[in-house]
Amino acid sequence: MDDTQQRPDDQRPDDQRPDDHGPLAGFTVGVTAARRADELGALLTRRGAAVLHAPALRIVPLSDDSELLSATKELLGQAPDVVIATTAIGFRGWVEAADGWGLGEALVERLRAVRVLARGPKVKGAVRAAGLTEEWSPSSESMAEVLDRLLEEGVEGARIAVQLHGEPLPGFVESLRAAGAEVVGVPVYRWMPPEDIGPVDRLLDAAVSRGLDAVTFTSAPAAASLLSRADERGLLPELLTALGHDVLPACVGPVTALPLQARGVDTVQPERFRLGPLVQLLCKELPARARTLPVAGHRMEIRGHAVVVDGALKPVPPAGMSLLRTLARRPGWVVPRAELLRALPGTGRDEHAVETAMARLRTALGTPKLIQTVVKRGYRLALDPAADTKYAE
Repeated sequence: MDDTQQRPDDQRPDDQRPDDHGPLAGFTVGVTAARRADELGALLTRRGAAVLHAPALRIVPLSDDSELLSATKELLGQAPDVVIATTAIGFRGWVEAADGWGLGEALVERLRAVRVLARGPKVKGAVRAAGLTEEWSPSSESMAEVLDRLLEEGVEGARIAVQLHGEPLPGFVESLRAAGAEVVGVPVYRWMPPEDIGPVDRLLDAAVSRGLDAVTFTSAPAAASLLSRADERGLLPELLTALGHDVLPACVGPVTALPLQARGVDTVQPERFRLGPLVQLLCKELPARARTLPVAGHRMEIRGHAVVVDGALKPVPPAGMSLLRTLARRPGWVVPRAELLRALPGTGRDEHAVETAMARLRTALGTPKLIQTVVKRGYRLALDPAADTKYAE
């Protein structure tokens, strides 16, 4: 990323005091969500992050979905024994879509006469808002617990309707069918590629160039869509390498992580599968991954697009961050100008570019003595000679 590709936080004040920035200040987080993206972005921004939003898919409105209409008519024609509601928004959308087709009252009456299992408290709320009462809901909010209960009761010969929500339910439907149940899928969402692929491409470019510190995923289809687009552009190997080392992939839960894990990418996930805990996890993980060094009597923490010096946030231009990361790989050692030039994006072979970027870096840091010039050799970070070994890892 060069100086013309400014990140969202590049316009922030040059110096923020310790209490002025949040735990994610200085980090850039990619958001792939189509639904609730504004909410997730607001949570991240409130904690100081710069956010790059690129919805990796779009959701077809339920009222336009012929598959949902067909499944609804099938259930009205032949009642199920059990209905499994998996998401609140999906269940509400199903009832609202049925209303639009003139089938709402008939659907609710049909569901009132069958057993309804709700995956969690939000789903219970949606079920009750429709005038229905769930028979049971697992405290774990886990589909695995729902499956265990059904199999323990026995499902041979039972007709079970499962509200699908666009994400794979590994082994769930197969296990029910293997136990003798007839399973009817109710596809409440239809995932499609985004109409505008530009934001996704910009997010991919930022990820492979290490312009992102983390990417969040709130649905498995979004993760699969991003990987598919990377493959189409010939960037999949580079993306997988980035996600495996420098760009933290954060998923809202284990089901969401499946497409990434299938490609060998390890992810982080909160204990509770909610947006708030996902953001809290990033607030813990990203600062912990930042490089911290004792330099010239100061404590320097190197973040994605900023440096925290003695607790004060110092936004740094992309070229300056490239130089600083190169120096930080060997703190205290002289790094030749030629090596620093190679670290600068798109600067050619003029070593004067290093001097210009270094001057801007020192200005951004506000403490010139952090970086020393070694005449005719290069530059080095002024690492404190008595530094703890933990800073030299």
